[in-house]
Amino acid sequence: MNIPFLDLKANYQSIKSEVDSAIQNVLDNTAYILGASVQNFEKDFAAAQDVKYCLGTSSGTDANHLVLWGLGISNGDEVIIPANTFIATAWGATLCGATPVFVDCHPESYNMDPAKVEAAITSKTKAIVAVHLYGQSADLDPLKEIAKKHSIILVEDAAQAHLAEYRGKKVGGFSEVTSFSFYPGKNLGAYGEAGAVVTNDEGIFQKIKKLREHGQSKKYYHESFGHNYRMEGIQGGVLGVKLKYIDKWTDERRRVAKRYKELLGNLEQLILPVEMPGHKHVYHLYVIKVNVGNIQKNQEVRDKLQVYLQEQKISTGLHYPVPLHMQECFRHLGYKKGDFSETEKLAQSGLSLPIYPELSDEKIEYVADTIKKFLRL
Repeated sequence: MNIPFLDLKANYQSIKSEVDSAIQNVLDNTAYILGASVQNFEKDFAAAQDVKYCLGTSSGTDANHLVLWGLGISNGDEVIIPANTFIATAWGATLCGATPVFVDCHPESYNMDPAKVEAAITSKTKAIVAVHLYGQSADLDPLKEIAKKHSIILVEDAAQAHLAEYRGKKVGGFSEVTSFSFYPGKNLGAYGEAGAVVTNDEGIFQKIKKLREHGQSKKYYHESFGHNYRMEGIQGGVLGVKLKYIDKWTDERRRVAKRYKELLGNLEQLILPVEMPGHKHVYHLYVIKVNVGNIQKNQEVRDKLQVYLQEQKISTGLHYPVPLHMQECFRHLGYKKGDFSETEKLAQSGLSLPIYPELSDEKIEYVADTIKKFLRL
């Protein structure tokens, strides 16, 4: 049995006629950049996330930049982000000329630990980026309190958390502005690069809209610096179709996660993902942790497990094997191994299992049985 980490082909086949029609409509109308398909998606995605405004962008990374750029983050500022996240979160700060300041993750949620944030705040701190990692929202209430107490900005990075909820409310509306990614592998994925910025603030919306399109509100009249961060029409068309299915696909992801928990939950050698109280996890990733001894032993067994699964034609992933504070590009910041213990433990013991709406119970059981077989060896 062959089980890919993600089956984009099966997903496409399930909605092929609708997607093909949407793409053909963009081609027929030659609306290749922005246009009606993007505008319609922006309106529908804002409604889906329960926010007022949405701007489609050229990627999630570009959305990260626009969020902080639009809020005035610039040279000499510091921006607090999790050490445990994809590097695109950090680029939001660095592209503004700011310095990312890392904070360790919580041992159960794997999101930024609010208890560690205040120690990282300095007179240069201008923003906190709450990343909703793997499909589960950050602990937003204490982060909001910290931001308010220190008069700094809170923003959200929801690249992996479409429709995720915190205390009954969808992410995206808890802060001044939020970035999303529609990279093809995301829960709501485009057929290329795409992202979005959402907000409830009309002023922020208008400013970022201008930044997205060369600093202009009228063609050829450039009122400020800007960039070309516009969404392509074909991506808007594809996302418009897929958005109709995101509720169903989210339920299917939660089904897969529930089945993994039923099959693997009694294994003392593994730590499974935890859906924190008051959160709705949308399981962009299903990250298990090997728990057989010290950090070196965990990594050794994790790596052998990954190889064994690949030999049995089960693809897995590592998210993320090198924490941000240990990346070569951030060496100048002065961090060292051991600074963020929970993030480092996760990097050396975490393994992402296949999870997507099309994953059948038979395949889930094969993955679980294969893991059990390895652990008995």
